[in-house]
Amino acid sequence: MIRSRRGGDRRWHLPCIAMLALLLSASAPADPGPHFAHWIDGTAKTEPETQVQRIDADTFVIRQSVRTNFEAPFLYLLFGKDRAILIDTGAGGLSIRPVVDRVIAQWRARHANRPIRLIVAHSHGHGDHHAGDGEFRERPDTDVVGLKAADVATFFGIPGWPNGIGRYDLGNRVIEVVPTPGHEPAHIMVYDARTRLLFSGDMLYPGRLYVPTDQIAVFRASADRLAVFAGQRPIRALLGAHIEMTTTPGRDYPREAPAHPDEHPLALPASAIETLRQAAADQGSPPTIDRRPDFILYPVAPRPHS
Repeated sequence: MIRSRRGGDRRWHLPCIAMLALLLSASAPADPGPHFAHWIDGTAKTEPETQVQRIDADTFVIRQSVRTNFEAPFLYLLFGKDRAILIDTGAGGLSIRPVVDRVIAQWRARHANRPIRLIVAHSHGHGDHHAGDGEFRERPDTDVVGLKAADVATFFGIPGWPNGIGRYDLGNRVIEVVPTPGHEPAHIMVYDARTRLLFSGDMLYPGRLYVPTDQIAVFRASADRLAVFAGQRPIRALLGAHIEMTTTPGRDYPREAPAHPDEHPLALPASAIETLRQAAADQGSPPTIDRRPDFILYPVAPRPHS
């Protein structure tokens, strides 16, 4: 059941956002997003601890095997002329730095061994996204961004968190850092204009989008701001941090499943942003689980405050 929401000027603001999203989706040509080979999914008797796939010569995806950790997260490595940014360091259960260093070494070999500084950032501060940070703290020419919202805002120059947008130049490649708290207070998305990809972390991916019940309003506000941001930029696809959905619409794997046969594709279309905004807007009191074809908005009990 769709419940109406109460609130002053939001009644006119949200229909405007929805209309803008519809107009943009109607005018934009369909784009299937990056093409990936079959991801490691735990179904083979043996599989490597990690798998690397290339989006282009300067953009890489690293997947951690579900056999090392049930979260099986995706990490993203983007190169500019002077710096590279690694988004997340995995869920633990393996050493992640060797594969990152290997990709960097291969990239440098193709660029006359040009020095490159590594920025280790995070989609957010949950443990399955920063378990490998310790491997990078003593790495030369490396900055590890802190896990608090203030740390992220300071490093990326985000004014007025969470309403501002950070711009960070990797060297002839500027990324935009979008605050999207709700799932977690320091959650961000990273937009890359070169590839027209939005790296969407745990806020939007083919899986269970967990939102603490005391953060529904924060999550809803982030979804609204995200819709406005997306309406002002071309977005080819969204790439999130996990896959928890099957190819059957609305059906997910059991939590901590040891294998993911018939996984949903990693990439989500830009239209998923409006679907997410609608799902967040539809949440009433008490919040309820909302199954959509490509994700599940999943309210959970509030986390204890540290």
